[in-house]
Amino acid sequence: MLYIFKSRASADVIMFGQDAKRLLEIMGKDTDPKGILTVDQLPGAIARLKKAAEEDRTRVRAHRDHLDASNDHRGIEEDKTTVHLSQRAVPLLDMMEASLKEDTPVVWGV
Repeated sequence: MLYIFKSRASADVIMFGQDAKRLLEIMGKDTDPKGILTVDQLPGAIARLKKAAEEDRTRVRAHRDHLDASNDHRGIEEDKTTVHLSQRAVPLLDMMEASLKEDTPVVWGV
């Protein structure tokens, strides 16, 4: 299943269901196929998603440092192809921040 996030402030953001649900849960939203982030909800949702993305970046750096220190070349190569939460969050965060600036909600499934 795909989630298509829409806002008048930016282009659509399309995500696989599993990834979108994870980000929605982090933001404190239901993972229903249809939903809305109101303008009033955007600041809190942005803050929670940014915090989770920063925590993810910290975990990724620690994991990469461990791989480097242990000379785990196979692990290093596998990690290069992994898309982490902090990377997945960027397009949605950009949309949410643009939506907040333009005072318009973010919706999905409509």
